[in-house]
Amino acid sequence: SSKISKKISKKISKNFSNKISKIKYLMTEYITNIENLLGIPSGELTWFIIGFGGQFLFMMRFVIQWWYSEKAKQVVIPVAFWYCSIFGSLTLLIYAVHRKDPVFFFGQSLPLIIYLRNLYLHFYGKRNTSTNKQ
Repeated sequence: SSKISKKISKKISKNFSNKISKIKYLMTEYITNIENLLGIPSGELTWFIIGFGGQFLFMMRFVIQWWYSEKAKQVVIPVAFWYCSIFGSLTLLIYAVHRKDPVFFFGQSLPLIIYLRNLYLHFYGKRNTSTNKQ
């Protein structure tokens, strides 16, 4: 009985290991095919996705700002605009570091500081203006 259970366990383990190997092989082939289709250097698909994700976040800030402005029927910059700016810029900054692109890096560095400052002013600047109103 013990020998039989060990044999079954060994066979299940071997089958499972073979299936994992096949899945890993298929995933590698799939990723390679996507990289070839898009003209991305081998092994760069993850960074490609990170770069586009950062661009998407950065773009969404304008969509959010437009949406809020349309609802208010005047120009409005909601707090979500600054969050999208920060996370989009930070993601693009990380991508620029990976790409070793100093132009891209410096192009995202200063605005990131400004976005953080604007978010700070959004939350803490209101206290000062509400107490100084005449």
